[in-house]
Amino acid sequence: MSKTKEKILLTALRLFAQDGYEAVSMSKIAGELGITKGALYKHYKNKRDIFDTIFEHVCQLDIERSKKAGVPEKEFDGETQLFRNTSTKSVKAYMQSQFQYWTNDEIACNFRRMLTLEQYRNTEATNLYQKVLGSGPVSFIEDLFREMMEEGTWHKGNPMQMAVEFYAPFYLLLSISDGTSDKDEKEKIADLFTAHIDCFIEKYATHKPRNSEDIQI
Repeated sequence: MSKTKEKILLTALRLFAQDGYEAVSMSKIAGELGITKGALYKHYKNKRDIFDTIFEHVCQLDIERSKKAGVPEKEFDGETQLFRNTSTKSVKAYMQSQFQYWTNDEIACNFRRMLTLEQYRNTEATNLYQKVLGSGPVSFIEDLFREMMEEGTWHKGNPMQMAVEFYAPFYLLLSISDGTSDKDEKEKIADLFTAHIDCFIEKYATHKPRNSEDIQI
């Protein structure tokens, strides 16, 4: 992606997060950039094209974080082995990277804020918000825990309840992090989430080697 196209995306997304997607026009984006509408249309055919490019970027980065951490890159589709071979080290690394991404990355922060605004205004935004930040992550974690239970490396229980228990602090601490711009305070909040992950693993993992990073679930 060229620097010009990236600048357009960042500017448009900042406006979407500030005013809401529906309230921002191509003219407003062009004016904010100090370019003509004609110049803007040379890079993106319309506002929806800008939005779709942003969403594709967010999804691609999520896949990259999944690969790096060693967790399944997609929702459960019957390939149980992908889930059962996931280690607690991988789960922890992935969730930590998710928290850092959604609280510190400019695109992620503004994308989340935009969805938060728009979810009350149209059905598509509501569904997308749930997929990215609500029911989607909970369902993914539920499937992960269910397969861990089948493997016998995670305590038996209600996987949905466990998923909610695991994910709820993530959701809450995102909101708390939004309330401060102080770097040290944000780091403390991130550390609090890491402590939650460690406590959760200690509570539910059936096999606990001496080095918690080597636990296989």
